[in-house]
Amino acid sequence: MIEITALEPWQDPRGGSIERVRIDNGNIAIEILSLGGIIRELWTADKFGQRQNIVLGCDSVADYLAQQAYLGAIAGRYSNRIANGQLHYQGQDYQLDINQATNCLHGGRDGFHLKQWHMETLADGVRLTVDSPDGEMGFPGLCKVQLDYRLEGNNLLIDIQAQVDKACPISLTQHSYFNLEGADSETNVSHHIQVDAQQYLTMNDVGVPISMNETLGSDLDLSKPTPFSEQTQRAALSATNGFDHCYVLAQTNHDLVRFGCLSSPKSGRTMTIYTDQPGVQLYGANFLEGTKGFKGEIYQSHRAVCIEPQMLPDSPNQPHLPGEPWIAAGDTYHHHTRYEFGVL
Repeated sequence: MIEITALEPWQDPRGGSIERVRIDNGNIAIEILSLGGIIRELWTADKFGQRQNIVLGCDSVADYLAQQAYLGAIAGRYSNRIANGQLHYQGQDYQLDINQATNCLHGGRDGFHLKQWHMETLADGVRLTVDSPDGEMGFPGLCKVQLDYRLEGNNLLIDIQAQVDKACPISLTQHSYFNLEGADSETNVSHHIQVDAQQYLTMNDVGVPISMNETLGSDLDLSKPTPFSEQTQRAALSATNGFDHCYVLAQTNHDLVRFGCLSSPKSGRTMTIYTDQPGVQLYGANFLEGTKGFKGEIYQSHRAVCIEPQMLPDSPNQPHLPGEPWIAAGDTYHHHTRYEFGVL
């Protein structure tokens, strides 16, 4: 039995109000905001059967608008980095908003994470929709997005579709910060991460891919469960202060592929990720410091873990990279990801 409850809306300082909906199927409970498609809370049980919120978030619209960590939001129109904020396609040049070093990051400073989405309930979740006009943040074409969050047993299902009326690269990802020991836990260091992917992208000094390498034997080899404390001890991770790398998955004709598993021996919680996207960014919240979260707490770095299924960074400009980031006019972008929660 799924319970869907409309919570008291929040006032948006920009005008209007932000809807809040809670969905609870007895195993998982989530709170969704119409602001940015944000997952504000996600409750799962630990090894003792006690449910607790395991994602970071804020207590007001103003706090969400002020932070730059994309807490719980949908990042887009193109997640991760596009080098120099520039696109060239079929004889056309496009200049995007530059909001991180020399890059367009997560769709620009006014990306999907700040937009007011329309929200309606489904039998087992919610559906959010939003339109992005032609030229917003420099991206070509009117983009219409549909996002479904659904609960099925111990699984959170995320299904995203987007249509454009001009050719445009699309890559949408869910940017929740997970701490499997509870959102009030101060660090991720005792979490373990295991990754099936056998390739990863090396990057230049502003996070743009420069090559695709094998994980085997490298500092990015996570084929066996690895404590997150390792991220401050491996030489290849020093430039990014920890894990902030995109893994490349083997593609199987749009079927869901297992990326890996995040776990906490302390709480016993596990989270296994399956996706049909060609890449997954693993991020250890290395630059979270100073972000205002629940109860006004100022978060510190390495507090949580982001696992972001997506198209590969800068792949609109690097066609040799796996995936098809350019969506032709009239075609539809698809993204399917499943988060399976369990206990050790």
